[in-house]
Amino acid sequence: MTALCLRGLAGRRTWLAGAFLLTCLAAPAFAANSIPVNLDEARILKLPDRATTVVIGDPLIADLSIQPGGIAVVTGKGYGATNIIVMDKSGAVLMEKTVEVMGPIDPTVVVYRGITRQTYSCAPDCAPRITLGDTGKDDFDRDTGQYIDFFKNTLDQTQTRDTQAAAAGSGVGH
Repeated sequence: MTALCLRGLAGRRTWLAGAFLLTCLAAPAFAANSIPVNLDEARILKLPDRATTVVIGDPLIADLSIQPGGIAVVTGKGYGATNIIVMDKSGAVLMEKTVEVMGPIDPTVVVYRGITRQTYSCAPDCAPRITLGDTGKDDFDRDTGQYIDFFKNTLDQTQTRDTQAAAAGSGVGH
């Protein structure tokens, strides 16, 4: 017990050095349990062999789809961190990982007009990009005299494009 009861300045330095050492040693263990994913991107994850149940802490932050062969695809949906828990059929936890979703890595330009915000992806040319935090009803069209909802218009165009691409890929309409 006397080794733990150090007094004075030397005792405080020893305690601080020990706390610092434990923090440094614990950081790699946490990082090993972390899955970094960029917003709107996917990461491949190998599931344990006996996995039967996968739980996502917050599906608004990350989503997961299970593929054949024990592979999972983790997709970043919103900023922040959540966790993934993988269990076997008896409910025993086989794996638990933290998913950290960070901002997009493509070159972007963010335009602020007063309190409104629009994001453009500039890879290679700048075009509207749906990004969390962009505002609606943010542009006034002088020709029509109406407000244009940037987020809704961009989302509608993206959904139309995705629907047409899916139809073309499935052979519908050919």
